[in-house]
Amino acid sequence: MFVIGTAGHVDHGKSTLVRALTGIDPDRLREEQERGMTIELGFAWLTLPSGRETSIVDVPGHIRFVRHMLAGIGPVDLALLVVAADEGVMPQTREHLAILELLEVPRAIVVLTKCDLVDDAWAALVEEEIATALAGTRLEGAPSVRVSAVTGDGLDALRAALDDALAAASPPRDVGRPRLGIDRVFTMTGFGTVVTGTLLDGRLHTGDTVEVVPGGRTLRVRGLQSHRREVDEALPGTRVAVNLAGVSTEELSRGQALAAPGRLEAARTLDARLRALPDEAMRHNLRVTVHLGAAEAIGRLRLFGSEEIADGAEGWAQVVLVESVAAAAGDLFVVRVGDQTLGGGRVIEVNPPRHRRTDPTLPDRFAARALGTPESQLLAALERIEPCTPAALERATSLESAEARRTLDALIEEGTVRRFVPPAGDAVLLRAATFERYESAIHQALATYHLAHPLRFAMPREEMRSALGLPQREFTAVLGLATSIEARGGDGIVEGGWMPQPSPQQHVAIEEAANVLAAGGLQPDRLPLDAAIAAYLVESGRAVDCGDGVLLDPAAFEGARSAIVAALTGREAPLTLAEARDVLGVSRRNTQAILEALDRRSVTIRVGDGRLLRGAR
Repeated sequence: MFVIGTAGHVDHGKSTLVRALTGIDPDRLREEQERGMTIELGFAWLTLPSGRETSIVDVPGHIRFVRHMLAGIGPVDLALLVVAADEGVMPQTREHLAILELLEVPRAIVVLTKCDLVDDAWAALVEEEIATALAGTRLEGAPSVRVSAVTGDGLDALRAALDDALAAASPPRDVGRPRLGIDRVFTMTGFGTVVTGTLLDGRLHTGDTVEVVPGGRTLRVRGLQSHRREVDEALPGTRVAVNLAGVSTEELSRGQALAAPGRLEAARTLDARLRALPDEAMRHNLRVTVHLGAAEAIGRLRLFGSEEIADGAEGWAQVVLVESVAAAAGDLFVVRVGDQTLGGGRVIEVNPPRHRRTDPTLPDRFAARALGTPESQLLAALERIEPCTPAALERATSLESAEARRTLDALIEEGTVRRFVPPAGDAVLLRAATFERYESAIHQALATYHLAHPLRFAMPREEMRSALGLPQREFTAVLGLATSIEARGGDGIVEGGWMPQPSPQQHVAIEEAANVLAAGGLQPDRLPLDAAIAAYLVESGRAVDCGDGVLLDPAAFEGARSAIVAALTGREAPLTLAEARDVLGVSRRNTQAILEALDRRSVTIRVGDGRLLRGAR
């Protein structure tokens, strides 16, 4: 199934043509019927002679309603450029043609209407004028058909031309990521809230859960209709009416989208390739209206590399929106100011970081993303959300699942993407460039730490994680990939092979303290030790920190452990602090510190005011 959209100046007979072709009046509003002028989007459908089914979106032609035209003309496979034979090319003919060009509508048929009002010679002149207007556009050379909706002349030829044009069209893309831009919201008696739009990139089924973007609310699809026929499955490229459960019409609006949960982003910023129309220009920081799909939002243009995109030229930009819109990489949009169309663009990244306008690497980075290859799409998505799992990366791209996995495997094999697989949990992905940046930051942080703490054997992991600003899972992945970094002491990190470097004076102080501890047994003399030297003694295994300022020689502490274990062996009643003090023959303070150290080492367990051997209860 394909979607056809009309385009052309007001009063050139677009709606009359649709009515004559399909038997359906696309002007559904009373005001439209009374005024004889299309104001809102209209919809109809047609089965062509080949049996091919098509949907038709009829758009208003008046300059005041171009914004409504833009809400419906984007996702079409073919345009009917309607020109009245008695008037020829008019202002909105040219603007609609420019919009078709900006939205890269792939094919068109020129329909010369009201041919019953002119002779053949005049019609030929108008066709020549239209051909001149199409010259240099992607629609140059489009076939032209003369019709009269009043007499019916030419309608069969138009149907045949539609068949021929659509026969060459590629089937709608299905990447398993359904999304439907809402262009109409209404209530249907007996059904409730219904939205309509053109389904892209995947299939919808009755009973599916969908997410409203922007908004984030999840809803259930109660029913589906296409061309007023109920269906259980809607295919991509289809005009669909979706009956939604549990939501009112006031909670939904044109411009929102329905999508598979977690597969479409609400965008506040867009990196894009902009193109200005001939005789128009776009300057840096210009306030504009962005029309993307059925949505429109106010935003500002941040241009890179220049202060202006001149008429007919292209350039890189970041579009900063006031309100979010549903968007994906590759989407096309139109930029307007007031009633004037300035140009348009293609999204290359959704919700990118803010860039420095003077960054010399931006053009090459943007150009790589704009290629639209599976590799560029995947890398752009990874840059936005890294570090991430393979599943999260797949959801963030518009690639079909199998293609995303193949592309990721190739990028990992060539070293562009690094993958860390922890002992438990999902793999974590990083671009090689990002990992190298983190690895460099780790080395710098370690160098700074070792310089500030030359007697410490390792930098605490949490201190390093805080310095990098990474969540725990991602931090673990970076460390797992950093082969030049060693773990030490359970929760420490060091450069490979690094050891503390005491100065001569510190070395003397360390030996004096160690000798005092060795000579003092369980009650050594209290030394005014520098904290760094005390930590060095503990981390080097030459002292045991029992807490509360009590440092013991390791042999003395081992003797205390053996004495307490012997005292508790075969004992059912807990050993009190006073009893432990008698066993050890030291002060209450040192006894308490030794017992708590044994608790921490899982030798003893506190029961009430006393201790038992762990596991003896």
